[in-house]
Amino acid sequence: MSELSKDQYYVPHLAKWPIVGSIGLTTTVLGAINMLNSENPGTPWVMYLGFAIILFMMFGWFGDVIKESENNLYNTQVDTSFRMGMVWFIFSEVMFFAGFFGALFYARTFSVPWLGGEGTGLATNEVLYPGYEGVWPTNGPGDLNGHYDIIDPYHLPLVNTLLLLTSSITITIAHHALRANNRAQTIIWLIATVILGAIFLYYQAEEYIEAYQQLNLKLSSGIYGSTFFMLTGFHGMHVTLGTIMIAIITIRVIKGHFRPESHFGFEAVAWYWHFVDVVWLGLFIFVYIL
Repeated sequence: MSELSKDQYYVPHLAKWPIVGSIGLTTTVLGAINMLNSENPGTPWVMYLGFAIILFMMFGWFGDVIKESENNLYNTQVDTSFRMGMVWFIFSEVMFFAGFFGALFYARTFSVPWLGGEGTGLATNEVLYPGYEGVWPTNGPGDLNGHYDIIDPYHLPLVNTLLLLTSSITITIAHHALRANNRAQTIIWLIATVILGAIFLYYQAEEYIEAYQQLNLKLSSGIYGSTFFMLTGFHGMHVTLGTIMIAIITIRVIKGHFRPESHFGFEAVAWYWHFVDVVWLGLFIFVYIL
């Protein structure tokens, strides 16, 4: 099929994938809510079903876009639309994490000190929670889930930080190799990036196991536990999606897709991965160290 002219704009057919993705996200969220608020052992499978639907949607939608791209249905106008869409998508992700970081900062800067008596002027804390000391990290007044210990930032978190920083380097080298039309080097460095992402996820799973089984640090461990697992958990989900996308890009490069002068699919995934790395640096500093 010939490439579209500059004054033509490709309008895709009616796609089923947005509604499939919506069903998957809804199923995942409902399953997660029930899992966190119910002792029904079958509840987690609802969340797992949602994950499966989302993966099905991703592979199906990716497949359609890849076919359209390889059939030269996209011109410079479509490329510009893709770039603008990706910029706005990453901006929405920035605001998504800003909400969780904002909750963390508000709790540490205002709520916890206020409960400890700082700046109230009326000793309200003595009425609400007498004897409570507003020191971070906190399990909340009354030790909601018993004593817990925090994760050592200079053990697994530091290793994961080095892994993600290294992965930013490897995917950048892969990008330069693709622009130089060195497909073999591109494949090698992309595979290295996928491996680094997978190792990161493995160590994060190890960290969660240690937190639950040895440190008694859980999602129910007050404001610290909830913000810790919400921030690191959602970031881990983003790393999982990013690793899957890089793996797909690797397969595409192996199959001969992308050209040095036209490879926005590769660039979009690289942008996303760099964003994920930057978010982790914020997590490492404000969640683990400070």
